[in-house]
Amino acid sequence: MDFLILERWSPYIIGILIGLLNVGALLVSKKPLGASTSFMKLGGIVYRMFNKEKVEQNAYYQKSKLSLDWGIMLIVGIILGAFISALLSGSLAFDMVPNMWANEISDSSTLRFVVALVGGVLLGIGSRWTDGCTSGHGISGTSLLSVISWVASIAFFVGGIAIAFLIYGM
Repeated sequence: MDFLILERWSPYIIGILIGLLNVGALLVSKKPLGASTSFMKLGGIVYRMFNKEKVEQNAYYQKSKLSLDWGIMLIVGIILGAFISALLSGSLAFDMVPNMWANEISDSSTLRFVVALVGGVLLGIGSRWTDGCTSGHGISGTSLLSVISWVASIAFFVGGIAIAFLIYGM
């Protein structure tokens, strides 16, 4: 059980485990593994507590049933699992500006917050625009040989490589 206290796990083992999770999700729920739809549902559930009428009139929430389902539990599990893993490995830290960001970009917590906020908003818009996120397209969609998922996944990699070149000037 020493692997539970490692700060970083083998990406090969994690890839295999995520693949098995994907197969399990498809077999049990008949739905692909993904997170963006669940984040939207969770947002709708929380928003409904404050403005039920607005949520009921929202076209997206009329299409998607707002219920506590396995996808939302997956998100909760990812967050709790990451927290427990960081705690067990001794790497839990609450840094406003991670060392890599401070070394490569800036030590300004305001800049870090603004960039993270803008990036999160763009990611949310992109995942709704493409009807899925990196996990939905990159893991589930590609394994189901979906052409749009392959196109989206290639775009994720091209965009990531372009931004790495932009930031690090490789």
